[in-house]
Amino acid sequence: MTTGCFHGNVAIVTGAGGGIGEAIVYGLADAGAAVVAVDIDAPALEALERGAGDKALNVTVLPADVSRPAQAEAVVEEAEKRLGPVDFLVNCAGVLRVADALSLTAESWRLTFSVNVDGVFHMSSAVARRMAARGRGAIVTVGSNAGRVPRTHMAAYCASKAAAAAYTKTLGLELAGSGIRCNVVLPGSTDTPMLRSLWTDDTGPDGSLNGVPSEYRVGIPLRRLARASDIANAVEFLLSDRASHITMHELCVDGGASLGS
Repeated sequence: MTTGCFHGNVAIVTGAGGGIGEAIVYGLADAGAAVVAVDIDAPALEALERGAGDKALNVTVLPADVSRPAQAEAVVEEAEKRLGPVDFLVNCAGVLRVADALSLTAESWRLTFSVNVDGVFHMSSAVARRMAARGRGAIVTVGSNAGRVPRTHMAAYCASKAAAAAYTKTLGLELAGSGIRCNVVLPGSTDTPMLRSLWTDDTGPDGSLNGVPSEYRVGIPLRRLARASDIANAVEFLLSDRASHITMHELCVDGGASLGS
């Protein structure tokens, strides 16, 4: 995005402690926004705060567990108290628990949904009520192409990402009359700690790039993993005035891995 295109705007980004969330924080701040970075990982936020300070970026860090409604409400209230009305919310907090569907525990299912779905609901509700009263704002939820295409060993993750996308689009329908846009970005395999945690040896990237026929995965036609900045660029576009007539949209950023489905 053009440097300065978000000057004067206030954004909240959850899941900001690393990976895609961190890239979104830096991208928005580089473009002039005042960004509130939210994560449950306080040490990761401290490192982000130092890095942003070194670059003279306007980033405020607020530790919070977005799966808890009181903490979500408190972090939004504190963000507006410190920086003013929130213009943008990016729901990027997420967890992944890998297990066969029949081996998946109730605890892993509940944890996945508490962050990936409940967190989106709590943060979006807290922000959207304020946005609606002002008649402006934009929300982007970072989902996954796994919410569209089933993946083996990822039943809870797939289901949670599909639910978060459906909620975000429904919210966009209900808030359209108030001038609020709500969209979803669907990353595929992205070079982040979450993806690397799935690799068991040096051949880890091969399954993503080349596909795994036994798991019905076709690989990535563009022949590379996404960078976190690729996803951040898509988020920035959907928040920007260039996307002023786009709402309830799912933008898939996966190098063609889901074959446009």
